[in-house]
Amino acid sequence: EYQLTKSMLENLEGFPEAVQFLSKSPDFQDKNILLADIFTCEESYKAPLEAFLDNLLNFYVLESLEQAIKAVDLLYTAQKGKANFFILENIKPTTQVLAIPDTQKATSLIICEEKYKKLFEYLLENVFICGEQDLPELQKKHLDCTFISKNAKIISRSASISGGSVSSYEGKHIGRKQQLEVLEQEIQTLSEEISELKENIAEKQAEIQELKNNSLAEEIRETQVLYHKKNEQFITLRTKTEQIQNLIEHSEEKNETLLNRLEQLASETEDLQPQINDLEKLVKELQEKLNNHSDLLAKANDLLSQKSGVFNQENLKYHQQENRVKSIEQELKFNESSLEALRNRLSKNNDEILRITNEIDILENTAETFDDKLFEMYQEKESMEKGLNEAEKDYYAQRGEIERNEKEIRELQRKKENIDIIINEIQNKINETKLSFASTKERLSVEFNVDLEALMSEENTLVSEKTEEELKTEVQRLKNVLDTIGAINPMAMEAYQEIKERNDFIIAQKDDLLKAKNALLETIEEIDTVAKENFLTTFEAIRTNFQKVFRSLFTEEDTCDLILLKPENPLESPIDIVAKPKGKRPLTINQLSGGEKTLTATSLLFAIYLIKPAPFCIFDEVDAPLDDANVDKFTKIIRKFSEQSQFIIVTHNKRTMAATDIMYGVTMYPEDPGVSKLVPVDLRNLQEEFVSN
Repeated sequence: EYQLTKSMLENLEGFPEAVQFLSKSPDFQDKNILLADIFTCEESYKAPLEAFLDNLLNFYVLESLEQAIKAVDLLYTAQKGKANFFILENIKPTTQVLAIPDTQKATSLIICEEKYKKLFEYLLENVFICGEQDLPELQKKHLDCTFISKNAKIISRSASISGGSVSSYEGKHIGRKQQLEVLEQEIQTLSEEISELKENIAEKQAEIQELKNNSLAEEIRETQVLYHKKNEQFITLRTKTEQIQNLIEHSEEKNETLLNRLEQLASETEDLQPQINDLEKLVKELQEKLNNHSDLLAKANDLLSQKSGVFNQENLKYHQQENRVKSIEQELKFNESSLEALRNRLSKNNDEILRITNEIDILENTAETFDDKLFEMYQEKESMEKGLNEAEKDYYAQRGEIERNEKEIRELQRKKENIDIIINEIQNKINETKLSFASTKERLSVEFNVDLEALMSEENTLVSEKTEEELKTEVQRLKNVLDTIGAINPMAMEAYQEIKERNDFIIAQKDDLLKAKNALLETIEEIDTVAKENFLTTFEAIRTNFQKVFRSLFTEEDTCDLILLKPENPLESPIDIVAKPKGKRPLTINQLSGGEKTLTATSLLFAIYLIKPAPFCIFDEVDAPLDDANVDKFTKIIRKFSEQSQFIIVTHNKRTMAATDIMYGVTMYPEDPGVSKLVPVDLRNLQEEFVSN
């Protein structure tokens, strides 16, 4: 980034030819100050400021008019195009709007020397930066101001607006000199960090050598002796447990036999009742013995769990020490390979710099030959532009005539649509009137038994002296009287009694439901309380086991945790799994490698397994994403927990196969095609034969 910024600054990429010429001219280099290089601002405001200043960024900023005239003479003599200049001594103070709510004043964002502030007050007079959604309303209130959206999409003035898409490179022309200084400081900081890393590598190498000198063989032997002792105790306890279990099963079978005999005796006669009582006493005694045996079994299981926990702790410490040594060796190899790669990269960069320097010399030699061709092309461009302007005039004249014709057509279409709307409204009113008339006719026929057509056909119709409103009032009064009287119901008392009984029954049911509801709510609250306590206790145990197993598979310096995202409601809370191996800062589990994900999942699985070990565990190609070092870690932890459970592993990995006791292969014999068969191999017998030979 530093080399790119420096190249752009030195070569003035993206600037006109005249600017590039003046920047290389010996007579003008001491005054070579562009507007884009004299100021900077916060990164988020660079895009809107560059969008507004745009073509002004390649203007030169000079102290006096004489300097500008001298530069113009140089361009005229060399025929290198035109350049633009700001004259600081000719800039007068401007009238600025102090502040507008919900906006940012552009001049307040500029960071520059004191002598240039008057120039930016002139260029950014009454210019404000605001949100895109607030821009239309602000422009209506302040017509003498210019507003720029913060995303640089829109520039709005009182009588014009401009804008469009924003490229990712916008905002990069501003403050390139300041950016170059920042990058130089960053390079210096990184160089110091490289030196510190080299010192750390040397310290780690010394530490590794010290660890190699201090062998842990004696501790391993002591741990193995302790392991064999614990294993013998475990076998003894397991034998006792099996004996107790057999005794319990025998007692249960005897108990069942007695119960069957009891049922047979009960079906015979009542004369055998004394014998039945004796048998019941015997059953109670056997039940007490069974309870005593159950207590002995529970105590034996507790002792077995304690011994297993001590063994697991010692085994974890051993694997942690071994993994730490391996991780330090791998880190050393990685650092050495990184150092060699950096050296190769530095050599390649030096060769690339020499090649680019040669190419620059060749391009500078060929640039002069292209200047004459460029002048001819400019002349041809001017002649083509004249023809284009004439064609554009004819085009816009025809375009204006077409627009006038289209405007007249739209006006006629609008009038036609208005007439159609009026016709539809009149037709709707006619239909509504017809429907109302038909409804009135039907109502007179049904409610008053009056035939409107016959009535209208009669020539001598009696006309009431009352008005229409009086007749309507009289009709409504008579209808109300009829509705009030209603029909006579002789079964009203029986209906009341039935409804009363039904009401009493519903009230009783309601009370029962309310009592059941309150009892159910109390039960739910009690269940939630017990469930929360059990869940939190189990969660903390799994969390502790997860940290121990994870660090045994990785290193002690690694970070891992299980976090409840909603601790106030643990039963409904999601659980966040944190796994950060040393040297990595992943934001999510998905950013880990396949092998790291597998080891993390294995750690969580065994953390749950330690709470309540299962007699069988089945893994289906768990070791597929693991490299050789991680496969060794996986097989060691499987070997450790296989003392308590049997593991069945489906795998294609040779290292995993080599660590198993018995291996089963699925094959198909040529003499029996289409039929699969299992071929077992007991590797323990092969190892014993190999050792004996």
